[in-house]
Amino acid sequence: MATEDKNRATAAAILPLVGGAANVESIAHCMTRLRLGLHDRSLVDDEALKAVPAVMGVVEDDTYQIVLGPGTVARVTPEFEQLVEEGRASSETPAPVHTAEELADKGAALKARQKAKNSTPFKLFLRRIANIFVPLIPALIGCGIIAGLNGLLVNLGWLTSVTPALAAMASGFMALIAVFVGYNTAKEFGGTPILGGAVAAIIVFPGVANIDAFGQTLAPGQGGVLGALGAAVLAVYVEKWCRRWVPEALDVLVTPTLTVLISGLVTIFGLMYVAGEVSSAIGTFADWLLSTGGAGAGFLLGGFFLPLVMLGLHQALIPIHTTLIEQQGFTVLLPILAMAGAGQVGAAAAVYLRLPRNESIRRTIRSAMPAGLLGVGEPLIYGVSLPLGRPFITACVGGAFGGGFVGLFNQLGDSVGSTAIGPSGWALFPLLDGNHGLGSTIAIYAGGLLVGYVAGFVATYFFGFSKSLLAEFNVSQEPASSTVAATGPAAASGDSQAKEPAGV
Repeated sequence: MATEDKNRATAAAILPLVGGAANVESIAHCMTRLRLGLHDRSLVDDEALKAVPAVMGVVEDDTYQIVLGPGTVARVTPEFEQLVEEGRASSETPAPVHTAEELADKGAALKARQKAKNSTPFKLFLRRIANIFVPLIPALIGCGIIAGLNGLLVNLGWLTSVTPALAAMASGFMALIAVFVGYNTAKEFGGTPILGGAVAAIIVFPGVANIDAFGQTLAPGQGGVLGALGAAVLAVYVEKWCRRWVPEALDVLVTPTLTVLISGLVTIFGLMYVAGEVSSAIGTFADWLLSTGGAGAGFLLGGFFLPLVMLGLHQALIPIHTTLIEQQGFTVLLPILAMAGAGQVGAAAAVYLRLPRNESIRRTIRSAMPAGLLGVGEPLIYGVSLPLGRPFITACVGGAFGGGFVGLFNQLGDSVGSTAIGPSGWALFPLLDGNHGLGSTIAIYAGGLLVGYVAGFVATYFFGFSKSLLAEFNVSQEPASSTVAATGPAAASGDSQAKEPAGV
């Protein structure tokens, strides 16, 4: 089957299982997930979705998220969007939405629980921040890989006539990243995107070197992405104020002028200095943390990263990663956090050996393991370790030891970083960078993965199962469903997200 036909077939299989075109309110995707806003959550057939070959799992948050994996999701999403448009165009009547009373009865409990979990002001703010930076990840990855290739060629002395061009390709985006952050920020906060980009562009304009603020001469790029974010948010509020008070006849002239003028002056004579100090403090703190307490810090970061992901708090790290990449050329935090996925892989291998009779779980692990090795952890988390309960904890222990290993070498002076955010596991190798040569950096990162695999395996094999849990799951599940979630006691609850852990 041709690739296009395969992607369209996947989209066509998913659409009816989420309630059809009329039930789809919004469509977006990140690195691994198709994110859908749905009118009626009760129309979704979770189990049938999980059975679609390309679907690795489903996650319910503020949107309904279908895990397809990197690469696949970027190809399936346009096909899905096209099918939704075709479905809406061919339908003359709305989808069977039922009455308001029926919808309230079916979804009230679920919506209340989800709002309590995921709609706190802090989490909503973090999602907005993530929505600003996530669209930049493909460019960060592409430019990061080119930067790594260019560094390798320079060190080897090869293709000297080509390396300047590669350097320009790798650095061009980072030189203007503040503009893209400003554009996305204004778009996310309800302003005119191009005005957000225009104000943020002031930060990287070379002419700011002729301006003094707070007794210091400004430097182009001072404040970086944090300054751009703050400038664009300010521009949004100025623009909204102007829309309310400026007469309609003058709006097209006055509003954009005042937005750029007021926001620009505040940016130049305030935000650039303040954001610059904050950015410097972030870089200094990250260096201090890993140079003085690297092993302990790495242990904590690697061990608690997955719980942070489950709570949605990991999104707060995105602007920190981006700031470090902008300042130092790489983020030293991402390779440590990537060890959490290594712990999951080791734990899954232990579960595979501890449950020799449960072919359904073993089949899930076999299908999800390649994705796990490449850093896509959702299938192993939601299909294996989290529903079982205790193996999720022991997987975090594996991640802690892997993070401690990488952190230890940072403490000894061997910085290991990533030139982009997004990839993890083996997929992070092309993006690695450090301060002691590529060979040393790769060796330390590979060592951390190995430690994470082994620690996760050992912790899970010996401590991941109570007698009751082993007795419950080490039985033949045929012809039961092929996921752990369906075999565990939480299946009766009908919750399509990660089921309640089975006895920790």
